[in-house]
Amino acid sequence: MLQKFGFTQYESQVYEAILAQDEPLDATTIVSASNVPKAKIYEVLNRLIDKGIVLTTMDGKKKLYMAVDLQTVIHKIKLDFDKDIETLKQYKIKRTFTDEHIWTLKDESSIASNIEQLIEEADSSILFLAWNERLERYRGLLEQKERQGVYVEVLAVGGLESTLTRKYSLIPLLDAPEPSQLLIVDHAYLLFAGLENESWKAIKTMSKPIVKAMTDYFYHDVALTQITKKYGEQLLQDEEIERLLTRLIY
Repeated sequence: MLQKFGFTQYESQVYEAILAQDEPLDATTIVSASNVPKAKIYEVLNRLIDKGIVLTTMDGKKKLYMAVDLQTVIHKIKLDFDKDIETLKQYKIKRTFTDEHIWTLKDESSIASNIEQLIEEADSSILFLAWNERLERYRGLLEQKERQGVYVEVLAVGGLESTLTRKYSLIPLLDAPEPSQLLIVDHAYLLFAGLENESWKAIKTMSKPIVKAMTDYFYHDVALTQITKKYGEQLLQDEEIERLLTRLIY
């Protein structure tokens, strides 16, 4: 039965041979009781000691071995199994290639699913620009990722109530701009979505130049948001500045 839990045949035979006795055994006796070759016995015993299911002591110059009781071994196997399962759940397979293609998405629900998946898979950073009603859908997930140690930075058009540490709220001073969504994950994955003829369309890519350019675009808008927040009334009194702002996100 132990072989079903990763023990070798020799390990199973040696453990059973020791467990069947009421007193500690030396290596010579274990060889006879287990039918494990003498040349292998110390190697097998040492592995069982390392696995924590065989105890050892010195009796004079002789080394003796005793088996941990079966119920304790069962408990240990279960604990190790549960720990391995939790480790496996956390394991992520990362792409080992760079996909320079630009992929298109046209369905609103598909775009939303892709955004959610990218956020869930983020390891180091998330940059997200979107209108508040869109951001609200992912607010809980974004807060969870930040608690897990992921760097999260959000620019919400229209404002957003959130516990996020790094969030910026843009309240447009002029006419509301067209809705869009920009998500950059781990400085490697990008999704940009916008409305075209009242239908959502998006691009998704790992192209480094595009990711870099859109990262600059994100921080460009963050900077404008903070500048406008602080100096908005003064800026709009200048006709040239007002004209330039109307050509940007504002």
